[in-house]
Amino acid sequence: MNSFKTWLTRGSQFICSHCKESRKVNYAYPCMLQQKRRHSGEPVKKSSVLKQMLLSNQLEFLMEAHSGLSAKIAEDSGFKAIWGSGLSMSAQLGVRDCNEASWTQVLEVLEFMNDACDIPILMDADTGFGNFNNARRLVKKLEQIGIAGACLEDKLFPKTNSLHDGRSQPLADIKEFSLKIQACKDTLKDPDFLVVARVEAFIAGWGLEEAMKRAEAYLEAGADAILMHSKKSDASEIEGFVKEWKNRGPVILVPTTYYKTPTERFREMNISMVIWANHSIRASVLAMKALTRRLYKDQNIQGVEDDNQIVPVKELFRLLKEAELIEAENKYLP
Repeated sequence: MNSFKTWLTRGSQFICSHCKESRKVNYAYPCMLQQKRRHSGEPVKKSSVLKQMLLSNQLEFLMEAHSGLSAKIAEDSGFKAIWGSGLSMSAQLGVRDCNEASWTQVLEVLEFMNDACDIPILMDADTGFGNFNNARRLVKKLEQIGIAGACLEDKLFPKTNSLHDGRSQPLADIKEFSLKIQACKDTLKDPDFLVVARVEAFIAGWGLEEAMKRAEAYLEAGADAILMHSKKSDASEIEGFVKEWKNRGPVILVPTTYYKTPTERFREMNISMVIWANHSIRASVLAMKALTRRLYKDQNIQGVEDDNQIVPVKELFRLLKEAELIEAENKYLP
């Protein structure tokens, strides 16, 4: 049974995937099995952590990362989970966000990210890199390398970035995408691995009726949450959807374009998660451009060092856990 079929509001009942009993959404850990894991020293899976964030009674935040270093920085800054952004990973590979990077290349980046941090990663899985067969193979591999979830969007492969202006954004057939979601869920062994359905109806120029139809179909197919996407400069489309949705299941937002909307408004709308989707990569581009232009002009590095425009090399060593290696060398090297 899909645990969210009975999900109505925060504090309402849901079916725990571990003990199959009805539990309150606002439990940090849903059942005694999870409590036993914590106190026995058995590690809690990253997928379980991400699922409990989705089910918590708090608005949770995911920070974009695109490399092992950016994932570690997100964790170091206090974030509890990461968004493995397709746009950002493509950009750091120097290719466009239209599936120019293969899914195996993206998985290699994700594996470095997952190894670099102890917090869960929700992958921006685009369209699943093909039909149901590609998508189910993708989530199987993600599960094997320890990624906590995948978000699939209901567009056609190869995808077009949703924030492009004046570009066609053709949508997948509702039935075909619903069966893709079902195929992914049927393939997974881990009941806590999240499969999120990203609805692109507003992006494609369709209205609320189409967005609702798609969200309902995907939830029925087994999606653990709905990511409702919009590129308007205000949250009007999102607010209209949430009002009509009536808490049928968890909703995730990516407020890249409607960034002026106060975060408190998302809490009022009972949103489960908010994703800061591409801000690390955009900040790094700005910083690198400023630095390289200055170095090209000055032909000297004293200025950027004296003005603290770069971190000390020791900070890189700290983030990359150099101290652990030194300790291991003292233990294992003769």
